[in-house]
Amino acid sequence: MDFRRYVALGDSFTEGVGDPDPSRPNGVRGWADRVAEVLATRQPDFRYANLAIRGRKLPQIIAEQVEPAIALEPDLVTIYGGGNDILRPRVDIDTLLEAYDGAVARLTATGATVLVWTAFGARTSAFYKPLRGRFAYYNELVREIADRHGATIVDYWRMAEYDDPGYWDIDRLHMCTPGHELMAVKVLERLGVEHDLPTPRPTTYPVLTPREQRAANAQWVREHLGPWVHRRVTGRSSGDGLAPRWAAPTSPLDWAAPPKGA
Repeated sequence: MDFRRYVALGDSFTEGVGDPDPSRPNGVRGWADRVAEVLATRQPDFRYANLAIRGRKLPQIIAEQVEPAIALEPDLVTIYGGGNDILRPRVDIDTLLEAYDGAVARLTATGATVLVWTAFGARTSAFYKPLRGRFAYYNELVREIADRHGATIVDYWRMAEYDDPGYWDIDRLHMCTPGHELMAVKVLERLGVEHDLPTPRPTTYPVLTPREQRAANAQWVREHLGPWVHRRVTGRSSGDGLAPRWAAPTSPLDWAAPPKGA
């Protein structure tokens, strides 16, 4: 399929955190930019907007991004949210997904192709493993929403490739560059769009001794988990003060000269 106007909604996953690019807004690239770059080669009038902001919880994504996305009259929408909610100590997934159902209904009612995601499988992650039950329940409700409204599922839960730590950033919370590259391939394939993107090789991390692994875990707690928990406790977000990367529709064909302030 060929698309002319693509709008991406969500949090850090869609913003592109973990895939650094200092030349772009907010200093990241991400899988959605990569998908847009491919789609732009197929339609000369193609335009792309990315409204995602890191740290956003699902109610914020719905409140801040859905109506602006609809106003842009997209024929392709991607939306993934809820991870920042599920990681909280307490979460009402039923209420959360009721709101998500309404948002997906509004998006599909426009006639656009709408992609939604299941949660990451976390089969080998010690950090995420205790939350897999929440993820699985979230997934079942997402599948019901997709069935009800005709949305297309990108089944992250079943992507065993992401069990490889080489697709994850050192913060263990976000995909790294190869992870974003792989997700772009997965999305284009789900859309049935021909492309020449290669399947990326995961990052090769050194093999650590048990002692080195304990030290690395302690460093991760200090540098990544601790600050993340502190933001949650104090009511702050990593996205505070950030604007959407591409709030107005843009052509990836123009990105050779980065926008002012990028």
